[in-house]
Parts: sequence; C-alpha cells; structure tokens
Amino acid sequence: MKCQKDQFNLSPSVHYINCATRGPFSKKVEAAGYQAIQNLTPLIHTLTPTDFFEPVWEVRALFARLLNTSATGRIAVIPSVSYAMSVVACNLPAKAGLRAGQKILLLEGEFPSDVYAWERVARQENLSIQTVAMPDTKQCGADWNTAILEAITPETALVVCPHVHWMYGFLFDLQEISRKAKAVGAWLVVDTTQSVGALPFDVEKIQPDMVVSAGYKWLMGPYSLGLAYFGEVFDGGIPLEETWMARQDSHLFHKLTDYQAHYQPEAFRYNMGEQSNFTQMPMLKVALEQILDWNPAEIQAYCRTLFREAIPVLEQAGFWLEPEEFRAAHLLGLRLPEHVNPMDLHKKLVNQQVYVSVRGSGLRISPNVYNDAADVQALVRALLD
Repeated sequence: MKCQKDQFNLSPSVHYINCATRGPFSKKVEAAGYQAIQNLTPLIHTLTPTDFFEPVWEVRALFARLLNTSATGRIAVIPSVSYAMSVVACNLPAKAGLRAGQKILLLEGEFPSDVYAWERVARQENLSIQTVAMPDTKQCGADWNTAILEAITPETALVVCPHVHWMYGFLFDLQEISRKAKAVGAWLVVDTTQSVGALPFDVEKIQPDMVVSAGYKWLMGPYSLGLAYFGEVFDGGIPLEETWMARQDSHLFHKLTDYQAHYQPEAFRYNMGEQSNFTQMPMLKVALEQILDWNPAEIQAYCRTLFREAIPVLEQAGFWLEPEEFRAAHLLGLRLPEHVNPMDLHKKLVNQQVYVSVRGSGLRISPNVYNDAADVQALVRALLD
C-alpha cells in the first residue's frame, strides 16, 4: 500500500500522527458532507420515507463487513460509546443466571466511557467491579493477557475489554478471552474504537456479545455517530429510548399512528433516535467505503512498515515499546526515559509542528495512511533533539 496523503487536505508543514484522538476527513468524505448540505434545501421536496432508512441500512452493512459478519441486522447506529455501554448496563439485570455478588471485570486505565456505565447497575444488582491491574513491568502485554484470563471465573458476569488499549496500544487476545468468558457464562463487551478501521476484527471468530466503535477516530467519519454490534443475548432487550423508527412498520409514514407494540428485529431497537442524520450519514458511508477499499489489514501493514526503522533508533535512545507481537502497529504507546517530562516533551513537539498525544505515562503515537516518512523523521528528530 502506498501513502494516501494526497487524499487528505492536510497542511504539508504539519506532522499529524494523532488519529487516535481524531481522524481527519478524506477529500471524499468532505465532498460527501458538502454535497449533503448543499442538496438538502434544493432537493427537500424529493425526500421520501425510504430516505430515512435505506442509507442507514447501507452504513450498517458496511460496518458489518468491517467486523466480518453478514448479520447487518445486528448493527445499530449509536451516538457514542457510552450510549452502547449504557444499553448493556440497562439489560444486565435480565442476564440469565445473574446473581448478587458476581463481578464486572474491567481493565486498569480503561477509557472512562467503558468504566462509568457500570457503577449504577453494580449498586442496584449488588455486583462488584473488579479491575485487572496492568502488570508493573516494562513489557507486560503477555502477562496482562494472562491476568485477564485468570480473573475470569464463574463469579464473573461481564467482561469489558478493548481490542487495543487506548493509551498504550496493547493487543488483547479476544478469542481466548471470549472462550473463557463463554465457559463461565459471562458476557463479553468489546470497545473497538481504537482498532476497527485500522486493524482487522472478526466477529465470527471472537463471538463477542457487544462491539462498539466511535465513528470519528479510525473510521475517519463525523463526530457524534458510531456503530455497534449486538449479539443474540440482546434480542428482546430494553432500548435506551423509544424511538418511533425502531417499531414495526415505521417506514409506513401514513400509518404511524397505528401504534405498534413490536420492535423491528435484532438490533434495530438499539438505534438512536434521528438515526437518519441526513448530513453526517453520507459522510460516514463514504468513510467506511474508503476504509474497506484500503483494507484494514493493509492499513496495519502500512503503519508497521512506516515505523520499522524508527523504533530501534528510539529504543537505543532510551524510549521503549511493547514487543511487536503484543502491540498494534497503528497505536504506539511510547514510554519515556525517567528524566523526561511528558508534558514538556509534548510542548517541544508541538513547537516543531509534530502532533501526538500524552496519555498515561508516555506518548501515544497513532499513524495512519496519510502519514509518510517525512512525518516519522520529524517525530524522531524532535524526540532526539
């Protein structure tokens, strides 16, 4: 795969290696947004009931392809990760076999949206929250995966785990975690916000109960739109909101006051209200089409190749990373020498037009297909200066 910088309106003087914070729009996504806004008023008289549903179905189908599943009906449009997590929390009390004293298993240092959702339901159902600590060693990916597996017991009701750690880029063995969770009857919820779009994900192999991705990072779509997969355990569950579009026959606008007791099948009930989003949905569609065309496996390989020569140079200078087999190539958690203040270093990078993030105890470097060797060279030069 070759660099796609020419597909983005990025300033040549800026070295933006920060997709984990916010993915830029490609020129195609920008054009889709402009067109959606420009066409809305002149063509408003052509709007039909089909326009409320069909584009959303197309986006759901594209996301299903990214997850390697044909179950488009299990995809829901959501506004945020916290929304999807709240759906799980809302339905956890109805989980088969749930009993007081069981545990919700989290990881240390997880993103707040994956943490706050469980506090209320834990109190209400007399559950406890167990956090699996990150091992206190320089390279801990293997040990952390082992600790997660050991923490899953018959007392575990729910496992909440990312595909890639949002700060340090650790890879988690979701197939093994899912196998263990299923063996004890626990649900598995996976936040793929920092992976899907840049790293292959396979629902058929992993068999999670819920998967969620925000749309504005590695999917490189608009803010306030995301997508989630809900497995069979959520069929017949309780949605967060009673949107009219979730009900049977909601496409029959002339019969909307023939109120329906039944929802449309599978995950349709979990779609957010006003899911059609006539300006942003076309942008998300084009973004997903572009990612599928590039192919997440190719994106991952591109990012790995891009930093292959730089990583040994940085390690020789006292920086360190997780071994390659336990880290993603698109999200690098660069740990710093003890004498280096991360905020001071970040300020120096910004002064040299190099943009990464400070997260936890290091720098989060998150390249994508628009980055090139000049970006990496500018980063290394600034770090070693």
